[in-house]
This record gives sequence, C-alpha cells and structure tokens, in this order.
Amino acid sequence: MSESPLDANRLLWDELVSVHAAGGFYDLAAFRAGASTLRPIEVREVGDVKGKRLLHLQCHFGMDSISWARRGASVVGVDFSPAAIDLARELAREEGVAAEFVCSDIYDLPDKLVGTFDVVFTSYGVLTWLPDLDRWASVVAGYVAAEGTFYIVEQHPVGGMLEEREGRLIASEPYFNVGPMKDESDGSYADRDAALEHRLSFQWQHSLSDVITALTSAGLQIEFLHEFPFCSFQWLPSMVQDRDGWWGLPDRDDVPFLFSLKASRSAA
Repeated sequence: MSESPLDANRLLWDELVSVHAAGGFYDLAAFRAGASTLRPIEVREVGDVKGKRLLHLQCHFGMDSISWARRGASVVGVDFSPAAIDLARELAREEGVAAEFVCSDIYDLPDKLVGTFDVVFTSYGVLTWLPDLDRWASVVAGYVAAEGTFYIVEQHPVGGMLEEREGRLIASEPYFNVGPMKDESDGSYADRDAALEHRLSFQWQHSLSDVITALTSAGLQIEFLHEFPFCSFQWLPSMVQDRDGWWGLPDRDDVPFLFSLKASRSAA
C-alpha cells in the first residue's frame, strides 16, 4: 500500500531529526552553551513573553520552544514527528526549562491538548507541509486566548515559485495552490548533501491571500503583515548571507522571500 502524504512526510522528518541535530545549521553545541535560536524579527514582533503561556506549532526538536522558555514563557511545543519530540524533551530536561512537548499532527491536536495560550507561534517553513489551511486556522484560533495573539514568520510564497536559470529568476512553480507537489530529493535546507533513506515528501503552495483569509475566517483579526527581501537559509544558489545571518540576492531587494504576520482575538 502506498503511503499517504502525511505518512511520507512524517518518515522524512523523523529521519531529518538526526541529520539536523548533527549538522552546523542548528548548531546544538552552541545552543546547549546558551545560544538562542530566535531571530531579531520574531523577538521584536512577538514582544515580551515573560510569564505568558506560549504554544509553538510545528516545533521540530524544540530549539525555538526552549529559547522562548529561556525568555520566561511557559511553553508547549507540538510536532508530528516522534523522533523530534523525543529530542525536544531531552533538550528541555537538560536545560531545566518550563517547556513540555506534545507529539501530534496539527489537525488532531484538539484531541490531545486543551486550553488556550497568550501566544500561538509558528515559524520558518511550516505552511508548505499543511494541505488544508482552513482547518489549520481553525485549530490556531481555538488556542488563542481572549486578548491573545497568533504570530507567524514564514518563507514567502513568491520565493516558492522561483528558480535561477542562467543568472535569471524564473517563475517555475505556481503561486496558487494546485494540490500536493511531490518531491523525492536527497538533502534538506540544513544539509544539501545529506543522503536520505526516506526521500518522498509532499508539499503545498499557499498564497498570502490563502493565509489571511483562513485566519480571518477563523475569527482572528490581522494586526500587521510585513514582507522582507531575505530569508533564513540559502533558498537560491546566488543568495549571500549578511552579517545578521539572513540570506538574500546580491544587489536586489525587490523580491520578497519572508513575511511575518500577527493576528489577535479581541476580548468578548
């Protein structure tokens, strides 16, 4: 029997845990020595989390979750990969921080986690793994407390369309969602050369209007939407890294590769 897209993706991400934990992109040694994995954008735009309850969706193996906990939040991290959750729990024990971790697909999370949070957070390469944004937004909204916020910083869908050919940017993929895109490549954004046993994966392209409409239809109010001409990894071959660690096209700042969005639930 062929694997479902979700099952195939879970096998891939289970394998990527060990690949990512061993590599320099995540730099676990520096993290264990106290380095934060949070970037200035999310720190500034989320704001002070001390004393707040924070839910981190699609947390991988929890480095951002623990970084938020180090800043004073009471954190629950969620990921669908058992291997990721196992490592996240190990790291939290090592750090002695107030972070717990739940192994669940987002769509099934309401059956496993009750309550609401002051901040619901997700970041960097999460939406492409979700087939249904309306269901996702409904789950997100259900966890946002009265006067709480949802925050996402994410790869821009325009970037997902582009590839480089002979020094030119070409729109080789659709901007709008046309169903799952199948991939069977080795490597990942964190280790281009990694040889993988489980290479099959499925991803979905979501436009900004998809994201905004899903969230507002679920009852959240958009506070801001920001777009940036850089991203968190080397998305295209000609990208160069700046002194702050962002990757962008040399001598160009007219193509969006990252966006951030904050939404809230008003008090009843």
